[in-house]
Amino acid sequence: MRRTGKTTRRTAATASAALALTLGATACGTTTGPASGGELSGQTVTVAGVWTGSEQKNFKKVLDAFTAKTGAKTVFVPSGDNVSTFVGSKIEGGNAPDVVMVPQVGVLRQFAKEGWLKPLSEGAARTAGSSLAPVWKDYGSVDGTYYGLYFKAAHKSTVWYAPQAFAQAGVAAEPKSYADLLKAGRNLADSGRPAFAVAGEDGWTLTDWFENVYLSQAGPQKYDQLAQHKLNWTDDSVVKALTTLGELFKDKQLVAGGSQAALGTDFPSSVEQVFGPEPKAGMVYEGDFVGGIAKDQFGKKPGTDAKFFPFPAVDGGTAPVVSGGDAAVVLKNGKNAEAGMKLVEFLAGPDAAEVWAGAGGFLSPNTKVDLAAYGDDTTRSTAKSLIAAGDSVRFDMSDQAPAAFGGTKGAGEWKLLQDFLRDPSDPQGTAAKLEAEAAKAYGN
Repeated sequence: MRRTGKTTRRTAATASAALALTLGATACGTTTGPASGGELSGQTVTVAGVWTGSEQKNFKKVLDAFTAKTGAKTVFVPSGDNVSTFVGSKIEGGNAPDVVMVPQVGVLRQFAKEGWLKPLSEGAARTAGSSLAPVWKDYGSVDGTYYGLYFKAAHKSTVWYAPQAFAQAGVAAEPKSYADLLKAGRNLADSGRPAFAVAGEDGWTLTDWFENVYLSQAGPQKYDQLAQHKLNWTDDSVVKALTTLGELFKDKQLVAGGSQAALGTDFPSSVEQVFGPEPKAGMVYEGDFVGGIAKDQFGKKPGTDAKFFPFPAVDGGTAPVVSGGDAAVVLKNGKNAEAGMKLVEFLAGPDAAEVWAGAGGFLSPNTKVDLAAYGDDTTRSTAKSLIAAGDSVRFDMSDQAPAAFGGTKGAGEWKLLQDFLRDPSDPQGTAAKLEAEAAKAYGN
């Protein structure tokens, strides 16, 4: 799952520094439990994850709640974005954390195949089974064994807009279809404000555009096949989705500043173009986290000054729900893996999620989390949509792919979709290039 705003990708230097940290040096991330009275009193659980800033601060509130319940002391170790390298280094050095919050399905699968993970306990699996849609268990399982509990989710099928711009353009209703979306966009442009701020400098946003169009147009089954490279990128369904996306990319009314300006726009800047002091567009497509940036950086009130509607259905398909998420896994090599599993059992229940829901900047895939726990109506509505999607939720496709194809700046899918934004005239040629890169990365 891509991180943005306050949780911007850490630089390589920062990640390297994180690798050098010893657990003792991160004592500032410790929450200390009561001296006695808890089942884990006197024990320490070490948790590693990518979270920084407000996300880390709010996750520590969850760890504090675990401490209050069990008496265990907890230590949070920042991993940097390259979780795989971090964990491998810690295992090699004999200093592995007990629990890792893994942000990519591909990395979870890698850890399982390396033999690093303990299967979830019966208790954790039972609790998760009663409160998560089966699709989340599928994403947390490898070869039929359940390793990863999805605790935090992102809803990546939300289109955010400035209500003032819609009112000025006479757009009275939120679009219910992709055709309506383009029509609303052209009405915005006619009123003097281009439709979309597109963050083409960040290739991951373009993969999210493609995934939403593809999931709605081609359906969940083909989406799964493409995600696993059991379907070639030269398939007609891919060419069709690229053609659909190309209609938007080539239209200067729809893309603020045209494709060249979009290729020079990073994600935070795309949010600023809609909600900042000098607006240049009426809408920005991305995940639920757009609302947090609009609020924290530009003083907009979600639900009033910054609204969203679900990414609409394409060509009569079902409205897509693409998600990302962070899964809790327990490492075999951790010094206190047994207590780590107790933490995962706690994370599986609604109480842990409700702590973070109240703090903000969080969505839970747990169906038993009380929606009243969320701090505002907009987040509540997004959480409700995520839960309502049930098994039709699909995990971010590029996060399921090998990093060489789906997660590397200037390479693979990111680069090829940037090239397509620059010149969307040949969807078939782009599909062929995507297939060539995918075949290399997947090794098939």
